[in-house]
Amino acid sequence: MAKNPWKFINSTLQYENPWITVEEHNVLNPNGGEGIYGKVHFKNVAVGIVPLDEDGNTWLVGQYRYPLNEYSWEIPEGGCPIGEQELDAAKRELKEETGLIAENWQELLRIHTSNSVSDERGVVFLAKNLTQGETQFEETEDLKIKKLTLEEAFQMVMNGEITDSISIAALLKLKIILTQ
Repeated sequence: MAKNPWKFINSTLQYENPWITVEEHNVLNPNGGEGIYGKVHFKNVAVGIVPLDEDGNTWLVGQYRYPLNEYSWEIPEGGCPIGEQELDAAKRELKEETGLIAENWQELLRIHTSNSVSDERGVVFLAKNLTQGETQFEETEDLKIKKLTLEEAFQMVMNGEITDSISIAALLKLKIILTQ
């Protein structure tokens, strides 16, 4: 592992809510110059799920993403609060957003979503042997659910119709795994 060339001097909390904190760090950069660095700390681990049935179908959820001012198609995703097991959070999010319950779970990948400004980390699971149940949307969710083939989801990535980093990484990795 490489030695950290950044030198931390101090930090100031700029903003906090139940999901994030924003800090301004005074630092010495790798060349010894004084500077500041903004850091967004996420209080949850992002969890994503690629549900896959025996026919090669998956599910995406569509929703309007306020920070982007855009509609977004994504794999089912949510937050895992500190102290909760990531797999338990993934099971909960899959059920809430799609109504699906999976018998088999496998970790697919771990990801840092935007490591130049944030410490957010995520984990994505592959969910198989699916049973359909009822959705349980949260108050902030106005979701559309789309069942499609994994190949169609992959093409949405390739066509720029899916831009969410966790979804892209998960769908591309699964495509590579399944074609090896």
